[in-house]
Amino acid sequence: MPLHARIQRAIRQLILDGAIAPGKPLPASRALAMSLGVSRDTVEAGYAQLHAEGFIERRVGSGSFVAEMTGFAAQRRVSPPDAFRGDQAPRLSQRGAAMFRSGGVREMLSPRPFAPGVPEIRSFPLPLWERLERQVLKEVGTQALHHGDPQGAEPLRRAIADYVNLERGARATADRVMVLTSSQQALSLCATMLFDPGDPIFIEDPAYYGARKAFEAAGLECLPVRVDGQGIMVEQIMADPPKAKAVFLTPSHQFPTGATLTLDRRLALIEWAARHQAWIIEDDYDSEFHYAGKPTACVQGLDPHDRTLYIGTFTKSLFPGLRIGYVVLPPQLVKPLTVGRTLLDGHNASVAQLTLARFMEGGHFGAHVRTMRGFYAERLDVLTRLIRKHLSGFVEPQVPIGGLQIPCFLTGDLSEQKVIDAARRVGVELLGLSALHAAGDGRAGFLMGFAAYTPDEIEVGVKKLANALRSVSAT
Repeated sequence: MPLHARIQRAIRQLILDGAIAPGKPLPASRALAMSLGVSRDTVEAGYAQLHAEGFIERRVGSGSFVAEMTGFAAQRRVSPPDAFRGDQAPRLSQRGAAMFRSGGVREMLSPRPFAPGVPEIRSFPLPLWERLERQVLKEVGTQALHHGDPQGAEPLRRAIADYVNLERGARATADRVMVLTSSQQALSLCATMLFDPGDPIFIEDPAYYGARKAFEAAGLECLPVRVDGQGIMVEQIMADPPKAKAVFLTPSHQFPTGATLTLDRRLALIEWAARHQAWIIEDDYDSEFHYAGKPTACVQGLDPHDRTLYIGTFTKSLFPGLRIGYVVLPPQLVKPLTVGRTLLDGHNASVAQLTLARFMEGGHFGAHVRTMRGFYAERLDVLTRLIRKHLSGFVEPQVPIGGLQIPCFLTGDLSEQKVIDAARRVGVELLGLSALHAAGDGRAGFLMGFAAYTPDEIEVGVKKLANALRSVSAT
């Protein structure tokens, strides 16, 4: 910071703190310059700024004086108990307090084994992406610097619709796609635009923590529904008298169990939603990575009644820093949610959207996903083998048919929290399973992500974890 600005701010703070009272003279600029070892022009520049801001008065022949600020003087007379203290809890709205209590959804900036849900980014074709981005800037020019369409760039919406129709069996058109920054934003937008505080919503139990936090922050009443090997158990939904306004699903790979929702349950939920005019919120967060045959078609593609909102993201299929997700909406919701989105962040960055559209149109997205699917299948096999070799006395792995993480249940007497704490001390990150249940009383265990880590990194991490568990069990 320039010297004159430092002098100006220091004197201003003395005035604000009451150390120099209104009407008191300031040192002459020449004397203060000699005292501080700076030029007189520097002090004069600082005084000039204080005068311009109204903190001091300058009187010809008399010098500079602290200005009489009656409004500020009244504020200074507030007694300390009534003043706001730095350690005092702020008064938040009910929704703000709920959001703060949730702790948010934290992602690791530099993930370490075995943080779940993190894709491999070191193999991303960055030179190709840069070339496509240069093409976009050359052709679009400064037009890309304007505000974007709040619904999303039309070329990207068209590419997304083509992709989900072909690969996921969806019923999408470009005018039904909304491009957002993430699936988390899609969940929050749905929660605030479709429901009132206090409205009940069925949610899987265990469930994706980001969804539960988004719904609870919006004031919704989350009604947990148990999950078995065939996905969410629909009998409770069919029989439950509260008639919830919606159901939240992760049907392709249920988070965190990895179960796939069976076709008969999908059809039952579609009929339930149509009968009660309820919504199905389908989060298809990582269906690209299915390792045993083709994944089941999405619920949205099976729904002839247009009661399903289909959420997807490129965070896991490409890279988290892209900040692009999307939702395929029923036609009647497109305009309301687009308007609602303008009150949040307005739109996504145009250059990234147009670059992604070219990446998809050129077949590069499909090629990258196929490459990553091979990598991830190999890494899942490596992790499964190493768990059975080094952790067999502590955990029982539940090998999934897809996804980016593997659930492991504790088989001994160790508590889940002790295991997670011990792992963190040796540089291993685990996500506990019991907290993902509504009552926090689910079977003890943890998730181990494998997608972002090489076989060698996986082996090192498993051995570290095995040593940590042996040390904890010995105490």
